[in-house]
Amino acid sequence: MKSPAHPPLRLSWLVWGLGALLYFTGFYQRVAPAVMTDQLMSDFRIGAAALGNFSAFYFYSYVAMQIPTGILADHLGPRKLLAAGALIAAIGALLFSLAHHLALANLGRLLIGGSVAVAWVALMKLAIHWFPPERFSLVTGAALLCGVAGAVSAGIPLRLLVEWMGWRWVMLAMSLFSVGIALAIWLVVRDDPSEKGYASFAPPATAGGRGSWQLLGGLAQVIRYRNTLLLAIAQGAQVGAVLAFCGLWGVPYLAVRYGLNPSESAAVTSTIMLAWAFAGPFIGGVSERYGRRKTVYVTAITLAAAGWLAAICLPSLPLWAFVMLATLGGMACGAVIIGFAFAKESVPVELAGTVSGVCNMGAMAGPMLLQPAIGLVLDLHWTGALENGVRVYGLEAYRSGLLLIVAWLVLAVAAAAFTRDSRCRQYVAEEAAGRHPTSPSDDSQ
Repeated sequence: MKSPAHPPLRLSWLVWGLGALLYFTGFYQRVAPAVMTDQLMSDFRIGAAALGNFSAFYFYSYVAMQIPTGILADHLGPRKLLAAGALIAAIGALLFSLAHHLALANLGRLLIGGSVAVAWVALMKLAIHWFPPERFSLVTGAALLCGVAGAVSAGIPLRLLVEWMGWRWVMLAMSLFSVGIALAIWLVVRDDPSEKGYASFAPPATAGGRGSWQLLGGLAQVIRYRNTLLLAIAQGAQVGAVLAFCGLWGVPYLAVRYGLNPSESAAVTSTIMLAWAFAGPFIGGVSERYGRRKTVYVTAITLAAAGWLAAICLPSLPLWAFVMLATLGGMACGAVIIGFAFAKESVPVELAGTVSGVCNMGAMAGPMLLQPAIGLVLDLHWTGALENGVRVYGLEAYRSGLLLIVAWLVLAVAAAAFTRDSRCRQYVAEEAAGRHPTSPSDDSQ
């Protein structure tokens, strides 16, 4: 009997692409407050710390969902997670659009963050099943590009829409869009090509889309691998740097430092995020070409720390120079793509979803902690100045707050330096060939 062929590339991209739409909306919602800071602070009568906390409500639930999402992706499959996530995101956006009290707005952000949290891990599971292994970094980079496209659409386009129709109507439209995504995912997406009569690209242990690991046992096993927590720390620094700045505080900071209006500031933050997105696949390609993860990863994070430090601290820096340095810092943070492949290669393939969840939890912990922490520093440095009932913060206050970004990046360099290089090879493949240790605590892991 003739073996089934692998799925055609166009079908793989369609299945994966519908899931990527949820990731697109997740990034959109993630950074949307950045261009609405003035309206939100005015409508809800809040200061910087409360605004940072409001934005971080998205990340609180997003981070909390990462471990269960990874485990469920291993055991239930991505289709149900993606469809349910899109529906709950629609409910969250609806609550946010209707909120006249901060508590209801926070609840809406909480639902949005928790629901779209399934997207990244589910996309990586789909990539394992629907694409050949050598395309994993390419597909991962494409996922980040889709996400950043959502973030860019939440820059100048969102600001113009907010000025035209108000932020409430924009959020209502996003709610309806999310319902459409849920329906499309349920009708088209399948966990594995075998459900459509094609051969799977996943190794035999996971080709059926179900692992044999016990839920809590799988999580405990993942954490025992040395690279898991070290990479989670390093991922948080990179994602935190970009999303704390571009996702919330960059727009008001550029207004204070360079006198830019919200649309001009959004153009700068969108440029940084685009550079971040396009640099990710390139850095991942460099890593794979030379067969090294650790060296490229550590070098990139070091460049990121240097770029952000110079952009924030150099005095009398002209706007063009700031954009260049901050963009360099953002581009170097594109090494986050390596981190996900690095983590996947550092554990048995049966635990790919679980380790992806842990790694993504670390990544999202960056903005979750940095956004409200920077807001707290701003409030601590507030001199009492108000403009139209909204607090006004000075340049020194912003500089003090943004230096938290640099501090975490320096910590990330140290964490990444203690990882063990996977040499771009999957753990299970090496173990099966007898060339990889079977114990996660083995020194040559």
